[in-house]
Amino acid sequence: MTVFRTITAVLIWIAAFGSASAETWPQRYVRIIVPFSAGGAADVVTRIVAAHITENLGRNVVVENRTGSNGNIGTEAVARSEPDGYTFLAGSPGTLAINPHMFAKLPYNALTDFVAVSHVATFPQILAVSRKIPAANLSDFTAHLKARPKALNFGSSGIGSTGHLITAMFLHRAGLDAVHIPFRGGGPAAQALVAGDVDFVIDGLPTFQGFVGTDKVSIVAITSAKRSPNLPDVPAIGEMAVPGFDLSSWVVFAAPKGTPKNVADRFAAEVNKVLASDEVKNRLLEVGALPAGGSPEDAARFQRSELAKWKEVVEVSGAKME
Repeated sequence: MTVFRTITAVLIWIAAFGSASAETWPQRYVRIIVPFSAGGAADVVTRIVAAHITENLGRNVVVENRTGSNGNIGTEAVARSEPDGYTFLAGSPGTLAINPHMFAKLPYNALTDFVAVSHVATFPQILAVSRKIPAANLSDFTAHLKARPKALNFGSSGIGSTGHLITAMFLHRAGLDAVHIPFRGGGPAAQALVAGDVDFVIDGLPTFQGFVGTDKVSIVAITSAKRSPNLPDVPAIGEMAVPGFDLSSWVVFAAPKGTPKNVADRFAAEVNKVLASDEVKNRLLEVGALPAGGSPEDAARFQRSELAKWKEVVEVSGAKME
């Protein structure tokens, strides 16, 4: 009986200590690991949000870039971190929805090793066409492409990248065909587009930021279900070419499995507070991101639906990684 009482007392003490720790969160700095290089879309959005959470909490929210293996190294680092509410992941389609279908083996499970915390933002992708192609709009472009199967090519930031997979799905759904030319990043692909070395590219707005409104490329469509407030005159692919087409990039903050729910709820509330700020909304729109927000439960539902959606996209593309 004495042993039983001792064990019970210890368990009660642990539960009380855990609850108190969660209620007083944060007591030190919080880190968000971005598993990609600095300057990318996920990194930029994470830094904007982290800076404002820092102001509100009075504790530093530090963004750490841990790159390698298509985002798998940084993602695994979060999965293996202590679930104490001080380490979060800036997840993306690549790490939480694409890699699980593209890699034969992963060092983490996208669903069971994490708890989704907040759907931060979505990034509609842009279909940009070389000026050498006589296409002023999406209808002209698809007609031009349809009349020349496999005669045109498209650039991307690499095999298995979001742009590559979205393009492959667009071509598949529209009954079109083109040759893929992968580059080492969206920037080089965009430069090749401007130079006329590739015929079209699908990538995020930041990749084409310096070319929008110029005569260097033609922006003919976006890949989200609805038009973007950034480019209200540019139609969605689903409006004209492929009904129901909706593929975008995004950022979801996640934490290691076992992170206290009240800490996840508190962090989600802080993200929501930041996203409600006009200053942050405008800053995100400037970089091509649409603020999202919501509860951890909303984020979990979103991630599960995206994981299922991208399975078909990966299969259509044929992209595989060892």
